[in-house]
Amino acid sequence: MADLSVLGAAGDYRRIAAMWVRSALAYRGSFVTMTISSFLMTFLDFVAIGLMFHVIDRLAGFELWQVALLYGASGIGIGIADMVIGSVELIGQHIRMGTLDAMLVRPVPLLVQVCADRFALRRLGRISQTVIVFGYGAWHVDWDLAKVAVAVLMCVGAVAIFFALFVGVSCVQFWTHDASEIANAFTYGGNTMTQYPLTIFPTEVAKSLTFVIPVAFTNWYSCLYLLDRPDPFGAPAWFALLPLPVGALMVGLALLVWRAGVRTYTSTGS
Repeated sequence: MADLSVLGAAGDYRRIAAMWVRSALAYRGSFVTMTISSFLMTFLDFVAIGLMFHVIDRLAGFELWQVALLYGASGIGIGIADMVIGSVELIGQHIRMGTLDAMLVRPVPLLVQVCADRFALRRLGRISQTVIVFGYGAWHVDWDLAKVAVAVLMCVGAVAIFFALFVGVSCVQFWTHDASEIANAFTYGGNTMTQYPLTIFPTEVAKSLTFVIPVAFTNWYSCLYLLDRPDPFGAPAWFALLPLPVGALMVGLALLVWRAGVRTYTSTGS
């Protein structure tokens, strides 16, 4: 009988991920090259933002280091979530190839197997880049204990929010069998929008990113607190404390959607 406890699931995940890590490290040259490539590819994203500041002093009232804070906070969240459970986007491929059937009969929780499958340690390159960019922005912040606590809650909450988006939106493939682009629109698309100050968008978009697809909680409200700035859209300052509760709520909803998807799954027969 599968061990359904959290610790048991974590142990199963660790063993499967370790298998893929050993496989990747068997070709160290390729692993190092891929990790460095991942770092450079994402680094160019911020280089493009930096070049933009050569012709403007501020972007919607934000200086470059303030944009770096937003970019880094959101990037850390999606980077860690992508490395840990990003493989869940391949659920449609597992359904079409029939490999999901094999996973269902193994004594390991299905979600753990799907998330740990093809664990890619090379994604540390992307996480490293976002940590450096976040560090650049954080260097200018006037820190105190309250801001440190808000920053930690923001990063943990951002991981939880993107975790929920990866899992919840990927579940659509239980019914469509091939719609990974939809998941990308919410995960990577949400990350791209939150890399910039929300003040560049209309008020309706900012509200949608807060109350409909709440990716604004991955960085916007907490970063405003770190920068000692009020929210231009009028949201209260205590929104800065909400990333973790919002992330926990979204994870709960995502797991319910996952359970519903698994219950409606029927084998392809392949």
